Amino acid sequence: MTLPQTEADKLARSLLAKQGIGAIWKLHQVAAEAHRTGFRLSAADLIEVAEAAERALMSDGKCCLRRGLTDVIASLREGA
Repeated sequence: MTLPQTEADKLARSLLAKQGIGAIWKLHQVAAEAHRTGFRLSAADLIEVAEAAERALMSDGKCCLRRGLTDVIASLREGA
């Protein structure tokens, strides 16, 4: 049984497909900055998308990551 996708799920899968798994870390970083600067609702929305991306990656990473392993490793290094 497939659960209906929320807008956060759709956005998360799109980000994973375009930016790789580094997008998850970037979402968390931006959410932390939004929270620190007083944008708590925006931070919560960003965390929701990050968590949706994590779920998508754990459930079926192949559907989300169209880039090669080299690109995935490079996206991780960019976040460092």
